Order: sequence, then C-alpha cells, then structure tokens
Amino acid sequence: MQIQWFPGHMHKARLEIQAALPKVDVVIEVLDARIPYSSENPMLAELRGEKPCLKVLAKSDLADEELTVQWQEYLSSTEGVRARAVTTKDIPTILKLKYAAARMVPHKDGKTIKTMVVGIPNVGKSTIINILAGRKIAKTGNTPAITKQQQSVNIGDGITLLDTPGVMWPNVHNVNSGYRLALIGSIKETAMDYADVAFFGARYLTATYPERIAKRFDLDEVPTTELELIEAIGRKRGCLGRGNLVDIDRASRIFVTEVRSGGLGRLTYETPKIMQREKIQTAKDIAEKEERDKEKELKRKKRFRDKQRAQKKSREMRG
Repeated sequence: MQIQWFPGHMHKARLEIQAALPKVDVVIEVLDARIPYSSENPMLAELRGEKPCLKVLAKSDLADEELTVQWQEYLSSTEGVRARAVTTKDIPTILKLKYAAARMVPHKDGKTIKTMVVGIPNVGKSTIINILAGRKIAKTGNTPAITKQQQSVNIGDGITLLDTPGVMWPNVHNVNSGYRLALIGSIKETAMDYADVAFFGARYLTATYPERIAKRFDLDEVPTTELELIEAIGRKRGCLGRGNLVDIDRASRIFVTEVRSGGLGRLTYETPKIMQREKIQTAKDIAEKEERDKEKELKRKKRFRDKQRAQKKSREMRG
C-alpha cells in the first residue's frame, strides 16, 4: 500500500510555509512519539534547511517510555535540533516548550522570537498550541487536516507562534511509514484499507509486544501469523459471518481501534535502528524507481521517433 494523500489545501499550505520560513527564528515540529520517523515530514525538513528546530514528541503517554528516551537522544544528537517529549495531561511540560525554543536562539535575547509550529495531520499540534496560548485558538479533533490556514498568535514572554495546517507530502515512499501513519490515524479512512493496515500492525506487534496482545484479546497463545491473529480477535469479539467465518474487515477495524485508543498499552512502532535501516532501503527503492522511469521514458521516445520515421517513409512512398 502506497499512501498518496495530498489535498489541494495541503499544497497551498506548503507554499505558505515556504514563504513564511525566512521570517521565522525557530521551527517547532510536532511528531507522534509512537512513530517519530514516520511522522517526520521530509518535505518540511527540506524547507527548513539549517534553521533551529525543536522536535516535540507528542502523545508520549501512548508510546513506549524506554523507546521515547532513545528517540529524544537520537534526535537531539543532530546539529541545531532539540527533542522534548510531552503529553497533554502534563501542561507544565508543554508550557516549558517556549523557553526551550528561546534557548535555541540566544542571540535573540530581549527581542521578539518568532516560532512556527508544523506537523502532519492529527499529531496533536492544535492541542499543544492551545495550551501554549492559554486559550482555544486552534481547532482540535481526531479527524486529520482540521486546520486549514495559518494564524499568528502572541503566546507571551516575547514569543509569537505561527500555526500552520497539518501537511503530508505527495508520496510516502517508505511503505512501512505509510502503514504506520494509517495505523495511528494520520491518514484519512478513504485513503487506506483496514485489513492491510491491521495485518501490518499485527505482524509488528506479535513480534515486539506479544504479551500485550494476549492480555488485551484474552488469548491463551499468540498466533504466529497476522491472518491467524486477526481471525482469533474476530472470534473473540463476535465478528462472525456466514458459515461461522470471521469477517476480516470488522476484526481488522477492532484491532486498529484498539491500537489507536491505547487499549494495548504504551506502544512504539519504530526505533532509531529501524529508521536507519528503512532510510537506506527507501533511498535504494527510489533510485531504482527513477531508473525504471528513465528507461520507460527512453522507450517511449524511441517508439515516438520510430512512428515518425515510419509515417515519413509512408508519405515518401505515396509521393
């Protein structure tokens, strides 16, 4: 499954972000602590350049605590980047984000610091903005892409904050990242297949958190394949159709809902090691695709030239 979800307003938002960045001192990028790599928009990284960036690992209360620490250390090891884990239940920690951002530009001491908050849809960006502002200025909800336009807000202590719409990128080349984004709810339902997403999640979770699955779905033992797991969940939750067969779609929806709601506990779906491995593979896949596309284009041009020559020869013969 390759995710391709780039509505028109997201293209507009990209252009607006690009235009506003030169006036911004610090970029605050909100990531999902469960998938810090997959929720990091490579398009935003390209636009940001070397501008200081505060990576905020939101929803950390849903993520594996030990792996969140690993991600903070990994992200903060990059020049010009700092990482902080937050949860909306810990408001004081969120309020400290503006001071963390200010410390990244010490030369602006005593001057107004302009920050820009960016992030993919449904990552918790609007909730964090409302807490920083001390009032509701950004729409919140579980549906991706609620914020549709930029707005600038003074959050006190000499800091202004520019809110931007959640922006995906035209193509999620890493297929695993696409599945993870769908699994946590950052992709609209119409752009994903529940069974595909559930099978991906089941395969990963049976290998990394088998005891959580057994406990949540009251299983004596965890099946060895994703299909067997989804079927076992379907039987436990009454997703049976004709012939006593499991309704895979219904069972898949139950599994994905449990994952998103935190019913299986605190889970993280990727690690820095996984990220490094997948980056290498993704770069290889992109290079191979570009080579295939290049070959197709050369063949297309050759067919066109051959057709032109054939038509010219036919006209000469008739003449």
